[in-house]
Amino acid sequence: MNFDPTLNLPAFECRIRTNSSGQEEIFDAQRRRYVRLTPEEWVRQHFVNYLITICEFPKGRIGNEIQIKVGLTEKRCDTVVFDEFGTAKMIVEYKASSVAITRKVFDQIARYNLSLNVDYLIVSNGLTTYCCRLNKETKCFDFIPVIPKYSDL
Repeated sequence: MNFDPTLNLPAFECRIRTNSSGQEEIFDAQRRRYVRLTPEEWVRQHFVNYLITICEFPKGRIGNEIQIKVGLTEKRCDTVVFDEFGTAKMIVEYKASSVAITRKVFDQIARYNLSLNVDYLIVSNGLTTYCCRLNKETKCFDFIPVIPKYSDL
């Protein structure tokens, strides 16, 4: 790895390999394939593991790289969590641990939410994580101190 792998997320047994082009890849269990190991992908894999092992999210309700339409353009959400009916409930946006979480990152995830209309938005660089929940009265997102368990969505 050519980046600092230290995150504020639980470690887990990742499957990493080097492909025929000499690039490192990590296995993404959600997509059921190896993907290029980038600093952002490192955060994604650890965060998804956290959602499954700590927050008790069912593996089958988490999708990575979900394509959506925002206006006339196609975009991809890093991770989307769905309920038992297939309705999107949460969007998670990842950045590399070296990238600061800024207003621009929140603007990006808010644009994605114009299409999905979820109740929770999360932004994480693996060191710092922010979680917001839709306040149905004010129609605004309020920051909350912890990521809810799946049963509380």
